[in-house]
Amino acid sequence: MRARSLKSVLSLVFLFFFLLIVALGLFSIERLREFNGISADVRDIWLPSTRFVGDLNNFTSDFRAAEGRYLLSPRQESGPGRKEIEGLGKAVTQAQTGYESLRQAPSAAALYAKFKENWTVYREVVGRVLQLHEAGRTSEAVNLYRTTSQSAYDASSDALDGITRLNIESAIAASNAADTAYRHSRALIILAMSIAVVLVMGALFYVKRFISTPLLELAAGMRKLARNDADIEIRGADRIDEIGEMARALSVFRTNAIELMLSQRSLSQQASMLEERLAEEQRLSQLRQDFVSMASHEFRTPLTVIDGQAQRLAKTSKDATSADIVERAGKIRKAVFRMTTVIDKLLNSSSLVEGKAELYFHPAETDLRGVLEEVCNVHREVAPQANISQRLGTSPLPVFGDVKLLFQMFGNLISNALKYSPDGSSIEVIAATEGDKIAVSVRDRGMGIPQRDLANIFDRYTRGSNASGIVGTGVGLYLVKIVAELHNGSVVVDSIEDEGSCFTVRLPSLRVDNHPNSPEANLRPATLGDR
Repeated sequence: MRARSLKSVLSLVFLFFFLLIVALGLFSIERLREFNGISADVRDIWLPSTRFVGDLNNFTSDFRAAEGRYLLSPRQESGPGRKEIEGLGKAVTQAQTGYESLRQAPSAAALYAKFKENWTVYREVVGRVLQLHEAGRTSEAVNLYRTTSQSAYDASSDALDGITRLNIESAIAASNAADTAYRHSRALIILAMSIAVVLVMGALFYVKRFISTPLLELAAGMRKLARNDADIEIRGADRIDEIGEMARALSVFRTNAIELMLSQRSLSQQASMLEERLAEEQRLSQLRQDFVSMASHEFRTPLTVIDGQAQRLAKTSKDATSADIVERAGKIRKAVFRMTTVIDKLLNSSSLVEGKAELYFHPAETDLRGVLEEVCNVHREVAPQANISQRLGTSPLPVFGDVKLLFQMFGNLISNALKYSPDGSSIEVIAATEGDKIAVSVRDRGMGIPQRDLANIFDRYTRGSNASGIVGTGVGLYLVKIVAELHNGSVVVDSIEDEGSCFTVRLPSLRVDNHPNSPEANLRPATLGDR
């Protein structure tokens, strides 16, 4: 298919506008020329003709009046009257010359010929009247004035009246024709202008519909592509002009843009995956470092105890009593237990963090008071300089829970209180019954948590912004929250930076007095062996 140039189309449109303007101008000029021709007849023929006929009427009537005045004047004073008659005669002759110079209709020419003939006769009679009066024969002159002169004047006057009526009628007809021509020309010009307006509107509609609008749509599509928005509709790709070429080019651009966006998205996903892997590697590296630091710290003290007790046993084995041996063996066992506790704690923490809490959750009816006492005693042994006070009351605190997880949860809270508090500062562990729940609070006078960090302090791998430089993984409080929720409980914190923190765990209480199969006397207290 042969390509069609948009330039040629626009050239044809502008040529059409030019020819339309020329045609409209020529048509208007032609109609004005016709109207001007009719108006020229009125201006050049009928208006002068009316003026000359009016002059003839005036001059002929004045001539007749001057003739009468001449007869009435004394013969000795007839000179001015004769001059008046001669002047009016010349005026009539001039009016006749002017009238005769105009183009006349045949009917008007016949009447004028009759007028001219009668006026000539009348002038001859007037000449005889003047001669009789000058000869002193006034009575004959008056008689001739009243008879022959009057008849000749009436004949010429009647012919002049006919010319006047015919001239008036012709002037009116010409005026009406001019008015009709004007209205007709105006109507035709208005019709031609209306047709021209319709054609122009049609041409403008064509330009807007097939040129301007497609160009604007293509421009809008380009702007959307520039904003990485490929959801555009491309029209006109089947056209055979420049707009069709632009539409096809835009379609190619859109395809390329979609491929580019997909590539960018893939690269972004790969970059995100790499960032996640890098963060995971950094986290694992940090966990390894923390593990090494914690293991070296946690294991050093029990190993030192074991080594010291073993040396003392070796030195005093001969002299030692059975009670000493039992005591030192108990201390060795406790040190070993502390090491196994640390190892279990590490293993359980890893399992909980990885989402395997249910596999290690084995709840049973137990006394939470015993769990708290054991946690406090263990941490007093681990940190002899610690000042841990407990207010647990004397009544049992029955709960349905996993002793190991409960021990780990409260151990994390007390361990954090010791870690983030100065040596020897007071650590309080308070337990109380609140309706159908048991509330356990761990309060310290340490560095506290900044207000801006409180909302996310229980999130995984989250630590207070003021805890930099202190060994930690950021999972301790996360584990506390997991264990509390496993037991259908909750944990909240109240902390002021540089003043201390208070963590409160609320767990559902077992109403042992209402449980027929679990009397209070048979409620099993938690022991180290349960872990």
